[in-house]
Amino acid sequence: MLAITCPGQGSQTPGFLAPWLELPGVSDRLHWLSTVAGIDLETHGTTSDEETIKDTAVAQPLIVAAGLLSLLALFEHPADGFRVVGAGAGHSVGEITAATAAGVISAEQAMVLVRERGHSMARAATVTPTGMSAVLGGDPDEVLDAITAQGLTPANVNGAGQVVAAGTLEQLAALADAPPAKARVMPLKVAGAFHTEHMAPAVDDLARLARAVSTHDARVPLVSNVDGSVIHSGTEVLRRIVSQVSNPVRWDLCMETMRDLGVTGIIEIPPAGALTGLAKRGLKGVEVLALKTPDDLEAAHRMVREHGSSRQASEPTWRLVTAPVKGTVGVGGAQPGSAVSAGDVVATVSSLRDTLEVRAGHAGTVVEWLVEDGDPVSPGQPVLRLHPEGGLA
Repeated sequence: MLAITCPGQGSQTPGFLAPWLELPGVSDRLHWLSTVAGIDLETHGTTSDEETIKDTAVAQPLIVAAGLLSLLALFEHPADGFRVVGAGAGHSVGEITAATAAGVISAEQAMVLVRERGHSMARAATVTPTGMSAVLGGDPDEVLDAITAQGLTPANVNGAGQVVAAGTLEQLAALADAPPAKARVMPLKVAGAFHTEHMAPAVDDLARLARAVSTHDARVPLVSNVDGSVIHSGTEVLRRIVSQVSNPVRWDLCMETMRDLGVTGIIEIPPAGALTGLAKRGLKGVEVLALKTPDDLEAAHRMVREHGSSRQASEPTWRLVTAPVKGTVGVGGAQPGSAVSAGDVVATVSSLRDTLEVRAGHAGTVVEWLVEDGDPVSPGQPVLRLHPEGGLA
C-alpha cells in the first residue's frame, strides 16, 4: 500500500521551489495559486530569504501550493492518484494539502483557507511572545512530564523520539535550562505556539470561513492528526482542519495507523524531508522517499508502480441503496454487519397498487439502515448504507 504524506510549517527552505518551476506549466499554475492567495509565491519559493519565509502568513500558503504543484507532476491527472494511493496524511497545515489531493476541497478553496489560516495564526502569535522547541530523545513519559511541568503544551507528538513543546518564550527557556534526562531541546524557526490555546482566535476565524465551504467525501482515505483515525467524510475532514489549529498534532498515531493499514511505501511531497526522517525511524521496513526536486520523480513513479494498489478511481468508501418508488418500506432481514451480494433483495417498497423490491447494486456489507420498517419513503430516498466488497470499514 502506498501513502502520500504532506509536510507542515518549518519544512520550507530558501529556494526549494526553484527546480519545480523548470517543469512545463508549473509556473503558470503557481501564478494562478498566487493570485488566489494574494501573495507572490514564486518569489517566496525561489529568492526570498529564510527570515521572510519563516513568517506564518508566507510559509503556510507556500507549503500548500508547493505540495499541490508537485502532486500534479507526480500524477498528471488526479484520478490517476485516486486509483493507486491507499492513504494520505498531512502534518499540521499539510492536512489542507492532503484534503485537496483527496478531492475534499478544491485548490482554490485550499488557498483561501490557508491564506486566512496563516494570517489568523500570525495575528494570534502577536498577542504573547510564544514559540516552539523540539525535544529530541529521552524517555517519552519523562519528556511529556517535563514539558507539562513548565506549563508548556506537547503541540506535536511526532514519535521516533521527537516531541515539540509550545508556549511562551519564558516557558521554553525554562525547559531548555532544565531539559529531560538524555534529551536535548532545540528551538524551532516558527513564529508562535501553534496547536495550543494561544491559537484559539485563529480557530474562530477559520470556523466562520468553513461554514461557507462546500466539501466532497475523500476519494482517498485520510489519516487524521487528531487521533490517527481514518476519515472519509468531507465535512468531518474540514471540521478537523479547523479545530487542529489549537489542538496537538499526533503524528505518532498517524504512523501507527499507517502501519496498521499495511502501508509499504511512503512518498513525502515538497518541501520534503522532515516526515521522511520520522518514518525511517518509526516505520522500520517501509520504503520512504522525500520528493524534493523533479530529479526524484523517476524514483517516485517507480514507487507508485511497486506500492500502489489498484482500485476504482470513483470507488466510494460506502454506497447508498435507495428506494425505487414512493411507498412504505419493508426492511429485509439483513442486519448491520451482514454480507449481501449484488442483486440481493434488501427491502421492499409497497405502494397502493404494487410492491417493488429494493436490490443491492453491489456486493458488500450492510453498515446501517437509514429507515425503519413501515417508514414512508420517496423515490431516490436512501434506505441503507452499504460498504462495497473490499472497501474500508
